[in-house]
Amino acid sequence: MLAIGVSAAISAPADAASTLGASAAEKGGRYFGAAIAAGRLGDSTYVNILNREFNSVTAENEMKWSSTEPQRGSFNYTSANRIVNHALGQGMKIRGHTLLWHGQQPGWAQGLSGSDLRNAAINHVTQVATYFRGKIHSWDVVNEAFADGGSGGRRDSNLQRTGNDWIEAAFRAARAADPGAKLCYNDYNTDGINAKSTGIYNMVRDFKSRGVPIDCVGFQSHLGGSISGDYQANLQRFADLGVDVQITELDVAQGSNQANIYAAVTRACLAVSRCNGITVWGIRDSDSWRTGENPLLFDSSGNKKAAYTSTLNALNGGSTNPTPTPTPTSGGPIDTNAWYVLVNRTSGKALDVYNQSTADGGRISQWTRTNGNNQQWQFVDSGGGYYRVKSRHSGKVLDVSGFSTANGGAVVQWSDLNGTNQQWRLANSDGGYMRLINRNSNKALEVQGASTADGANIVQYDDWGGANQQWQLSRVN
Repeated sequence: MLAIGVSAAISAPADAASTLGASAAEKGGRYFGAAIAAGRLGDSTYVNILNREFNSVTAENEMKWSSTEPQRGSFNYTSANRIVNHALGQGMKIRGHTLLWHGQQPGWAQGLSGSDLRNAAINHVTQVATYFRGKIHSWDVVNEAFADGGSGGRRDSNLQRTGNDWIEAAFRAARAADPGAKLCYNDYNTDGINAKSTGIYNMVRDFKSRGVPIDCVGFQSHLGGSISGDYQANLQRFADLGVDVQITELDVAQGSNQANIYAAVTRACLAVSRCNGITVWGIRDSDSWRTGENPLLFDSSGNKKAAYTSTLNALNGGSTNPTPTPTPTSGGPIDTNAWYVLVNRTSGKALDVYNQSTADGGRISQWTRTNGNNQQWQFVDSGGGYYRVKSRHSGKVLDVSGFSTANGGAVVQWSDLNGTNQQWRLANSDGGYMRLINRNSNKALEVQGASTADGANIVQYDDWGGANQQWQLSRVN
């Protein structure tokens, strides 16, 4: 087990972020979230903590199969929508939990088997992911499909008995239904390198080698009085496969080590560049499923515990995944002789001339960073603090198509006419990120729908400071 020490007692810097979500956001756009229940959204203490501290939510039960499709073919999203609407209103990310699981299936599904169950399951994935399309940051597509113990194999379940390819089929259906959401596999007792986590690792490696769409792995992290010494190494080995990792259901049993374990998990996530964020499974101890264990960051009255302080201090002391080169500040110097790659805060992907087009009207998208010429941009001074943004590949500039002033107006490339719809000013966001504001429309350059997918559209939208409107300017020469 890991020797954790007493870092919880270290004070945070005076200028550090004062809430969990704000601090996580400063660390490369990460989130710090909570699992919440629609039925508690009328509790003012609960909601005040949620809105103040967290920038992501997971529905505890409201998106599970029994809740969303209680009768076959009849879908009910009322409770899920309460959570989704609250989160969107607060600018929070949303983790969808969960599309398929052996638990909490509706009675009608429990009675199915074979191809009938497979068809019903894939239809469920398709319908629910389509309904929430564009609103979900990450989906737990499949939950808890591996067995405990030393086999490293699959759990026996009605879903598994439909055929070993059921997980692959679910992921492919989810990608088709919502191309913009990260697709995750989620499980428990995987918090170190063991037979179960290795079985999952082998599945992910196989999926990646065959092009099965999987973007992330969730580690529930329901912890007791200790943490595995290879917790971080386990996260890193999955990240090295080319997937993101997320701490999805964190809670830690009450005890003298609780605060230190929370801090250790937080530091491990910050140390792995592909760890998107952390979700705790509840807000107050009284909200937890672990009755009597008091495993969360706030006591039953809503007061911050020592575990809260240790977690915030770990966040404020953690890695920010620094920009490789200094980033200009608002009004500060842009080197108009340099070429930059613009990396989006939400997705980590680069601003890209789609399919290496050289045509007027060529689509602008985001794509996994390659530093190719179609991802390199130069700032051409237009005066008055505005610039045209010129592609190294095509020689054309970013252009709001047709001088649109509408939200969702397409951003394309066009010959450099120095029009106001081709001029952009830089507005500073925290953590070394910038927003690009169009002179004609006064709207911001953004990844549509906060997508994380390759090929997602770049559009303009009201400047609300969202992470999908924030760009890191990484100088390449």
